[in-house]
Amino acid sequence: MMRATDLAHLVMRQSIKAGDWVIDATVGNGHDTLFLAEIVGPTGRVFGFDVQLEALERTAERLAHLPQVTLVHDGHENLSGHLLPDTSDQLSGVMFNLGYLPGASRETITRAESTLGGLDQALAHLGVPGVVTVVMYPGHDGGEEETVAVRAFAEGLGPSFTVMRHSRLNSARPAPELLTIHRIN
Repeated sequence: MMRATDLAHLVMRQSIKAGDWVIDATVGNGHDTLFLAEIVGPTGRVFGFDVQLEALERTAERLAHLPQVTLVHDGHENLSGHLLPDTSDQLSGVMFNLGYLPGASRETITRAESTLGGLDQALAHLGVPGVVTVVMYPGHDGGEEETVAVRAFAEGLGPSFTVMRHSRLNSARPAPELLTIHRIN
């Protein structure tokens, strides 16, 4: 069985290439950041955002050898303020992996209001073609509310975007879900 995070990686692998500029909107333990850095290579750029200093420290250790990565101690709802002015319509991909930092306190979680702000800003900087992946976890406290809000946001996007939802329908408990947003024009 393919996990939602594995499917997000597959979508990104098909959508971005060496030299591209991308964002990991929720750095966490740095797995997606490393994945993106390997694809874009030394000629690309990866911006990684997280509100938790612990997450950024773990990721910095993992990626110390990769100069194309810029880690930012801020929420994804503020990503526009950290990008260079000439990055409008320059991003090829943005990854969101919502929820909480694995191995840390579950008190700090992503929330609908900041996630929707981050998605709005990510789409404003997304080029054509471009893709945003959002892995959502409705099974934890606050996760269902955030998942519902992200779905509603995506359903309201205009014809410049194609939105797909990937979820496991036969799960006994709320399973992680992947939402992909492709900018087509």
